[in-house]
Amino acid sequence: MATPPPPPAFKSISPTMRVDALISDWRAELPVEASVEEKERRLYDRAWAAYLEGDYGFGLWCWHECDRLTNALAGSVREATRVLGPGHYLGFSHRRAIAEKVPVELIYRPRKGDMSTPRTEAYVLPHYQVLCVYAVRAESGDRKARAQLEIALGEIEDRRRADPYMVHFDTFRKLLERLRAKGSAPAGPS
Repeated sequence: MATPPPPPAFKSISPTMRVDALISDWRAELPVEASVEEKERRLYDRAWAAYLEGDYGFGLWCWHECDRLTNALAGSVREATRVLGPGHYLGFSHRRAIAEKVPVELIYRPRKGDMSTPRTEAYVLPHYQVLCVYAVRAESGDRKARAQLEIALGEIEDRRRADPYMVHFDTFRKLLERLRAKGSAPAGPS
């Protein structure tokens, strides 16, 4: 099984709306007669290529797609890798590199009763990815991120039952703790 390349050099991180617009355009270009798996692979390949060019916004999309596909295939990373192609599964090192670069101040977090639309430069992330970003920032010594993580973790049990993606945050956090125990966690924000 092919291993993914190391995380690419960071160039930019496209906001969610730009990534979603391009993904939507790419999805429209897919041949109608292609199988569902072939469509998934082609769409993911284009986003993967954009990520490998250094656009971590597409990395965020690939990260969520890996988790969505893994959930759809009963938790089988092997099956997800088969669909995505060898060496294309976004692993922990890529996820951590992406989480380090997400601008926390631009993450869209709707407040209770908030009916507003996110700004075009905002990052609309699934809750578990926001927790991963907070965990990486807290690990590097960001006190505000640590406080936000603690608040979010206090509410996590209610969400865990309703959100099938929370298991991916749990795995991410365990790997981050394992790295800290080995002493190889980054010393500060990059």
